[in-house]
Amino acid sequence: MLRHLATLADWNSQDIWETLELAAHLKREHRAGISHQPVLEGMTLGMVFQKPSLRTRVSFEVGMNQLGGRALYIGPDEIKLGQRETTEDIAIVLSRYVDGIMARVFGHEVIEELARHATVPVINGLSDLYHPCQALGDMLTIWEKRRTLEGLALTFVGDGNNVAHSLIIACAKLGLSFRIACPRGHEPDGKVVAYAQKEGGQVEIMHNVREAAQGADVLYTDVWTSMGQENEATERDNVFQGFTVDEPLLSTANDGCILLHCLPAHYGEELTYEASRHQASAIFDQAENRLHAQKAALVRLLG
Repeated sequence: MLRHLATLADWNSQDIWETLELAAHLKREHRAGISHQPVLEGMTLGMVFQKPSLRTRVSFEVGMNQLGGRALYIGPDEIKLGQRETTEDIAIVLSRYVDGIMARVFGHEVIEELARHATVPVINGLSDLYHPCQALGDMLTIWEKRRTLEGLALTFVGDGNNVAHSLIIACAKLGLSFRIACPRGHEPDGKVVAYAQKEGGQVEIMHNVREAAQGADVLYTDVWTSMGQENEATERDNVFQGFTVDEPLLSTANDGCILLHCLPAHYGEELTYEASRHQASAIFDQAENRLHAQKAALVRLLG
C-alpha cells in the first residue's frame, strides 16, 4: 500500500503505471459526463500552502469534490509552518483532523518532516527539489499523445529545477531517455541524476539547445526564475539568453514532437507565444491532466 508521495522515488514503476491507468480511466469518465464513484466520500484533504498557486489549488480542490470528498485550504498566514508551531506538531495535529495532507512549500525538508510525523498520507504539491504531481500529469499527457512511453526521448530546456528532477525520475522508471539543455551552473542535482542512472535511466546534460532538441519526441520548458528566486531574476534572464523554445527550435525535433510547459509561462522568455499555440503544443492538455493524475493519486493514497 502506498503511504506518501513526497517524490516519485517513493514509488516503483508499477505504482506509477497503475496510477496513470487509473487517471486515464477517471478522465474518460469525466469527459463522458459520468460521475465518479464517491470513493473519498466523507474524507477531507488538508491543503497547506506556503506558495500561491492556480493549478495546484484548483485541481486538488476540484478533484476531491469530484471523488466525493472535500478539500480545506490552509494559507501561508494561517499556519506559518515552522514559525508559529513546529512542523512536527502541525503534522500530528492535522492527522487528527484530516484524511490526507497536500503541501506546497519552499523547502523539501518540510515535506519530509510532514511525512515523517503524519499518520495520514502526505502529498508533495511542490517543493524546491521535486514536483511529482506535475510529472504524473506530464507522463499521462505524453502517453495520451503517443500511446507509449517506452523508448521516447524527452528534452528539457532550462533550469535543472524541481520539475526537471521529477521528470528525470519519471523517465527513468517509465523507459524514456532524458536530456537537459541548460546554462553551465544550472545543471540538475547530481544525486537525482545518480539515482535515475542507478534505476537504469538515461540522463544526458548538454549546454547547446539546438543539439539537445535534435531527436526529441518531447520538448519541455519551464520558467527561468522560480518562486523564491525573484532576487535572481535579472541575472537569470541574462544567463538563460538563447534558451528560449520557439518554432525554429521545434522544427529541429522529431516529427510528431510534443511541446510541454508546466505553466505559468513567461512568453518571450523561456517560450514564445507562437510556439505555445503551435500544433505541437499540448500545454493546456497537460494542465488539465494535473486534475486527473492527482485524482488517481488521491484514490490510491486515501481510498
